[in-house]
Amino acid sequence: MDIRITPSRLSGTLDAVSSKAFVHRLLICSALAEKETSINFNGMSDDIAATIRCLEAMGSSIKTERTALIVTPIMEKRESSVILQCGESGSTARFVLPLAAHFFDSFTLTGEGRLPRRPFAPLCDALTNVGCKFDSDQLPMTVTGRIKSGNFQIAGNISSQFISGLLFVLPLLGEGSTITVTTPLESEGYVEMTIEVLSLFGIAVEKKDPPPPPPQDSSENLDGSPPDPVMESHVFRINGNRRYDSPGFATAESDWSNAAFFLCMGALGHLHRGGDISLRGLSMISEQGDKKIIEILNSFGAKAEGGTLTTARPGVLRGINIDAAHIPDLVPTLSVIAAVSEGTTRIFNAQRLRLKESDRIHSTYHMLSSLGADVHTTDDGLVIRGKRKLQGGIVDGAGDHRIVMAAATAACACEKPVVIKGFGAVNKSYPSFFGNLKTLGGVIDVV
Repeated sequence: MDIRITPSRLSGTLDAVSSKAFVHRLLICSALAEKETSINFNGMSDDIAATIRCLEAMGSSIKTERTALIVTPIMEKRESSVILQCGESGSTARFVLPLAAHFFDSFTLTGEGRLPRRPFAPLCDALTNVGCKFDSDQLPMTVTGRIKSGNFQIAGNISSQFISGLLFVLPLLGEGSTITVTTPLESEGYVEMTIEVLSLFGIAVEKKDPPPPPPQDSSENLDGSPPDPVMESHVFRINGNRRYDSPGFATAESDWSNAAFFLCMGALGHLHRGGDISLRGLSMISEQGDKKIIEILNSFGAKAEGGTLTTARPGVLRGINIDAAHIPDLVPTLSVIAAVSEGTTRIFNAQRLRLKESDRIHSTYHMLSSLGADVHTTDDGLVIRGKRKLQGGIVDGAGDHRIVMAAATAACACEKPVVIKGFGAVNKSYPSFFGNLKTLGGVIDVV
């Protein structure tokens, strides 16, 4: 099914939806605790439903209410085998894989969409070294053998979810363990979020950060390319034989990743005489890396600020350089800003985008090209030369929620309507997205 967005004047205020990343973590910790936990949240999605489904298959009971999830912990009973259906949620799969290896002698992990093509090998290798056996390092996979304590080594430049998945299970094991990150740790904020949620449940993680990189004479190499990454190593230490202590009640943070689309719409408001766009409930002290959207929009020349209301309004937009190593989810929508910013924007260190729900370097390129932008790809990102406006046109949503929402954002920069094919992909993270866009004045028709 397709949807048509006619460019219009947008303005107003929304309640930010809960961070699905935060909800995933709260659900898992609650399922591992010793008593019931009530999670306050705003906004169910397909990915959250996948985590609920897997935890219930593992023995938890979760009651879904309009603004709360009531989690009864996993009982002591262990089944000899279980099938865990993760849908299209990479977070779900990578978080429950180590946990299932603790609770079950044998289990099967399955997924849908592009998830069976996404990487699991580093996590499988780490678990193989401590007693697990895999029939595949891609979904579907069947796993036998229980995880044991140990010294884990794992890459940090493919998915931070591997590290979070280990952090959830290691406190449950008989002895202490360490995780050594063997490459630069990208999306570090998500690991910090995991540590924050663990602390709510009484689980302490000792973290040793790498030394700071040596000073560089320039922000670019002589050929104008971004600087080479500096090798680093994080080490996490976790005591074993620990108990998750439920706080009884917990509230999920609001989501900077999904808020970014509306903040970018506010930054583009000058093209159709739009007003300020504001969101309630976002925290400027969040560990979410995507809160950097405020800083980046200001660097482009827009006017953005956080506080009781987080607000974005138009400014004179100019191209910038963006290191996407810790903010890959922002790339599709920031690319829209770049497409109508004077000069050239270079986005680099975004190679992990090729492993998402779509190859997001490729699908962002095609989304922008379909609308008339001047854009080309590099091995690890995009180079975008800004125009005054985009034309509009037909966009393939690529089965990717962030591409669909970025295309809707791009309608603010277009002269003619934008038709998005497969708009239902937003259900993965933000089912109410188009309803909220209508609230701001969006003109939307299903076609």
